[in-house]
Amino acid sequence: MTAPDFTNLYLVGFMGTGKTTVGRQAAGELGARFLDSDHEIERATGRTVAQIFAEDGEPAFRALERKFIVEEHPASGCVVACGGGLIVPDGRLELLLARGVVVCLHASLPTILRRTARSAHRPLLQVEDREARLRELYAKREAVYRRVGLTVLTDGRPRREVVAQVRRLYQREVEALAGKS
Repeated sequence: MTAPDFTNLYLVGFMGTGKTTVGRQAAGELGARFLDSDHEIERATGRTVAQIFAEDGEPAFRALERKFIVEEHPASGCVVACGGGLIVPDGRLELLLARGVVVCLHASLPTILRRTARSAHRPLLQVEDREARLRELYAKREAVYRRVGLTVLTDGRPRREVVAQVRRLYQREVEALAGKS
């Protein structure tokens, strides 16, 4: 499968689950282009995600995420690491499913706390009680993450193992899609 014919792979899940790290490696192994939705939005706007949140608010950022999904990335040939809240608004998961294979990465809250402890670029965590905020956000988002169907646990697993599982799920789904056409 060459990159232009490559069905897009979207990695979704809560912050700190490894979407960017796993996505970059999976793209390299699959011969696809790697994109991170947050970085692409920053590039397109000339502002950081934190600046967009501070200056325009979360709804404006979510609108930019929708625009990225609908208009601002190739229809094929990509592995896309999606921001943690990208699929939360109604209809967003369905938009991604219409454009490719969606895999959710999952980690436990203690792991997420550890992985995000020193992160200063996550605007939703710029609060006094980060743990309470993470628990609140996760509780609100858990149901939509579960709707993805394809989930890979990242806790305590070597990256190569996680990437291999993502690739297996992706290839299985692409074969199933090909069988339907």
